[in-house]
Amino acid sequence: MAYQDLREFVDLLERKGLLKRITTEVSSDLEITEITDRISKEAGPALLFENVKGSDFPVLINTFGSYKRMELSLEVNDLDDIGERIMEVLEFPDPKNQGFFSKLKALPKLKELADYFPKTVKKAACQQVVKKNPDLSELPILKCWPEDGGKFITLPLVFTKDPESGIPNAGMYRLHVYDEKTTGMHWHLHKDGADTYRTHESQEERMEVAVALGGDPATIYSATAPLPKQIGEMLFAGFLRQEPVDMVKCKTVDIKVPANAEIIIEGYVDPQERQTEGPFGDHTGYYSLADEYPVFHVTCITHRKDAIYPTTIVGKPPMEDCYMAKATERIFLPLLKLQLPEVVDMNLPLEGVFHNCAILSIDKKYPGHAQKVMNAIWGLGQMMFTKMVVIVDKDVDVQNLSEVAWKVFNNIDAERDLTVVKGPLDILDHASPRPNYGSKLGIDATKAWPGEGHTREWPNEIEMSSDIKELVDRKWEEYGFED
Repeated sequence: MAYQDLREFVDLLERKGLLKRITTEVSSDLEITEITDRISKEAGPALLFENVKGSDFPVLINTFGSYKRMELSLEVNDLDDIGERIMEVLEFPDPKNQGFFSKLKALPKLKELADYFPKTVKKAACQQVVKKNPDLSELPILKCWPEDGGKFITLPLVFTKDPESGIPNAGMYRLHVYDEKTTGMHWHLHKDGADTYRTHESQEERMEVAVALGGDPATIYSATAPLPKQIGEMLFAGFLRQEPVDMVKCKTVDIKVPANAEIIIEGYVDPQERQTEGPFGDHTGYYSLADEYPVFHVTCITHRKDAIYPTTIVGKPPMEDCYMAKATERIFLPLLKLQLPEVVDMNLPLEGVFHNCAILSIDKKYPGHAQKVMNAIWGLGQMMFTKMVVIVDKDVDVQNLSEVAWKVFNNIDAERDLTVVKGPLDILDHASPRPNYGSKLGIDATKAWPGEGHTREWPNEIEMSSDIKELVDRKWEEYGFED
């Protein structure tokens, strides 16, 4: 059974010893960050701060901050299982058998997808309390780092609707709190939320927005997933939880939000209004610089009677968001391999904070194959931001960074194997000479072929003979070693 809300997941974490309650009074101004950062760096438990100074709401943080908790949140034994489910649903019919029975076989899968479309309800827990004279200062919103421009809402599900098609969108964009009724809206240039905003801007019309805090874990994760624009985040959440997400219409805007959320913030963005947003201590481990962004005006806040305030902090890895990114890596790898069947495995290392580094192993078939894969990666959705793509041979374990480094350090010839291209970069990249655009590096660390200009003999790797390995295996305990 799918989690019905966030508190069901909290209860499970507590039963499994993966959550710690803190009853000592703490401040939402830097103190919670310092505690959580220490716990994150030790791969420690989720934290529920029950006594936050100046607020009646408890704060839940580091909820997804381990591989185990990500697996529990999405109800799988292994994150790779979700990718396999996706491929089962997307299974293409045999091109040699396009007849009636082949199409009939696909009907149950289509029916399964139809069962996951979000469902509208009239009453919702997230609207037990309705405040049409809203005050954001009642929420225990964190000031995360000393040089932040203020307090930031960091785990929001931001819901908008395309004015032309009516198609809803959900994304996770931080909100810089300016006062009791306004925040910044940090829509990245390349994201769907910003695209919808530009449509409203061109039509010079107010844009309605709703922000959900909390919900079941799959719904929260889905707002971060790099989905094609045609696939709704709430449909994907239904697929993950194998049960549709209940949605309810907001009180003051024509937007639907998850009925099982903890807190809903309703309002609008005026396309003609901008205000300085930031700086903000970001997931790169550096402060993202202040810039002009749209302003979100709050018209209403609704919440559960006993609402929990869910949040996160980002900074030098590893942090909670790193594990959410690793879930994305495993879930969407099969789709990547569908487009690039030569790919064996991929690793987005935590230190690369999503968009700085991707390591791929490939089944190399021809000269220049690594360069072909690099360019394909830079042409795939949000992977266009990847600043460094490293390609290794299929027998290299890309999850073993020591092995990858050994291959890169030994196998490359700088002139032959380094490829530099120009293109779009993530807005958070501070190293490029200009915002959003710069150069990217591809490293071909595969074994070089004669067709790539390497005519010298390539030495064999040092490897012990199998008979000696077997002998040592048999005598291992005799040598005084334990298993």
